[in-house]
Amino acid sequence: MEKHEQITIAEYQLTADAYRIGTWNHDVSQNRESLIAAMQKSQGKILDLGCGPGRDLVAFQNMGYEVTGLDATPAFVEMAKQIAGCPVLQQSFLSLNLPNHSFDGIFANASLIHVPSSEMLRVLKHLHQALIDRGILLMSMVRGDREGFSERATGSRYVTGWEYETLKSKLEEAQFQILHHYYRPVGIPIEECSWLVMVAQKIDI
Repeated sequence: MEKHEQITIAEYQLTADAYRIGTWNHDVSQNRESLIAAMQKSQGKILDLGCGPGRDLVAFQNMGYEVTGLDATPAFVEMAKQIAGCPVLQQSFLSLNLPNHSFDGIFANASLIHVPSSEMLRVLKHLHQALIDRGILLMSMVRGDREGFSERATGSRYVTGWEYETLKSKLEEAQFQILHHYYRPVGIPIEECSWLVMVAQKIDI
């Protein structure tokens, strides 16, 4: 495992309980619904990539979807298994080992922000392979051009910022077609939004 991954995971492990409490009621229903709308299915298999404590696993289950979680932080893996009762893989984004052509949708909500820009194409190609034909990937990403460690009182997290054009080129190179994108939080000018959400469809090679 890369050193920056170890540092980031250690911070999440140390703050896992506080993270669960602090994020459980965050409203990301817009992102979940955007994934499902693009999938055009009332049922199907969704991989929650960077599932954390399991909030969105439960939400997707309640909507009728079969879910699998994935996270590199051991505490989150255990929390998600207990709350959702579904398979939860313990893997880092740079060491993915996913079954081929298995998921209708991949939900990457504020998770791939931890992938270095130099590694993003490789990670996207892994996700492309894990999706069924014309499967959907949703990515919610921090905006900006800064890359490096974000310092906290409890440690550090490696974070990479993206803008639409730079992320679009990576997705297209990995054989994804951009369906649409939007900015969050809602209700404020785009230039003030701190999150970019991309919805993309797998193109058959």
